[in-house]
Amino acid sequence: MLEWVAISRAPQSHPIQSNCKGLFLQLHWDQIHRASDLWRAYWDMRDANVQNSGRYFRARGNYEAAQRGPGGVWAAKIISNVGEYLQGFLYQIYLGDSYGLEDQVSNRRAEEWGRSGQDPDHFRPAGLPKKY
Repeated sequence: MLEWVAISRAPQSHPIQSNCKGLFLQLHWDQIHRASDLWRAYWDMRDANVQNSGRYFRARGNYEAAQRGPGGVWAAKIISNVGEYLQGFLYQIYLGDSYGLEDQVSNRRAEEWGRSGQDPDHFRPAGLPKKY
């Protein structure tokens, strides 16, 4: 009887290991939320379909991600940089043209504005509905 009890018991995990697993899952969940801030801003921009609103939505997405803490600032910067590189790459492949330097600079300025915690409404275009 004693052998059966010893065999049937599941091994106990070390408390530090279980805490690390929980922390690991929490970090991934936080990253998903940070990325979703930028993704939501992108889809709102597409839904609004208002000319010259891209900088506002870039600032807003970065602002919302930055509100989640230092990890949000980091995630917003990485995602924004990757998006900028992909956009430039696709412009060159499909249009044979480079992405305009003025656009890159103004988009980067809007993203940095939002990541620094400043109000994204600074870039809000006229005619953008209040729901955004």
